[in-house]
Amino acid sequence: MSDRANELRDNLLQVQERIEKACQAAGRARDEVNLVAITKTFPVSDVRALAALGVRDVGENREQELKVKAPECPDLIWHFVGQLQSKKARSVVRNASVVHSVDRSSLVEALSKAAVGEEKTVRCLIQVSLAAYGSAEAATGAGRGGVEPSAVPELAAEIAAADGLELGGVMAVAPLGSDPEEAFAGLHDVASRLRSEHPGADWISAGMTADLEAAIKHGATHVRLGRALLGTRTPLG
Repeated sequence: MSDRANELRDNLLQVQERIEKACQAAGRARDEVNLVAITKTFPVSDVRALAALGVRDVGENREQELKVKAPECPDLIWHFVGQLQSKKARSVVRNASVVHSVDRSSLVEALSKAAVGEEKTVRCLIQVSLAAYGSAEAATGAGRGGVEPSAVPELAAEIAAADGLELGGVMAVAPLGSDPEEAFAGLHDVASRLRSEHPGADWISAGMTADLEAAIKHGATHVRLGRALLGTRTPLG
């Protein structure tokens, strides 16, 4: 193996150990939590190396990178996790089977039209804002996107009724300055209410390198890890 492949293998082993310990602490089975490798800014060679190590779920948060990498590794499950402009919905739908960041009706319409055109079904997660659990400074600063919890039922109904789309559950990012325990507990409540109306919407996409343990404690089914797997990113120009 190359030095980079060895590095990724070691990182993956450490990540898997963290997930295992978090599941044990939460009284959950390890297979309840899926790892999504976020490969933002890293080359497709890293994607291939992770795939060789058994990683099947890969995520991107920029359409420009997704459309380059996904065709090179078509056997993987591609997730789009970033903020999405409606005009780029067709490209994302063509290259990903899961969109984690649905946050408005116009995007539901664009994704539905694209999915029908591509003759595929796209699993959609509603991005929920947890700003109420962050500091005042974070709440008034750069937001991390998402709809207010009170708006989830209406948007869920739109997704569930849309051709080509499947309502998958919820996604969130813990706000800057927040207690992730409190933030993810709030997300768990939102997810539970959603499942009462839509039993199949059972995904909770939450937890990144710094807070995956708190997310798993509060029901995360998918953790999105970049830095812990791939190292420090090179800033995008």
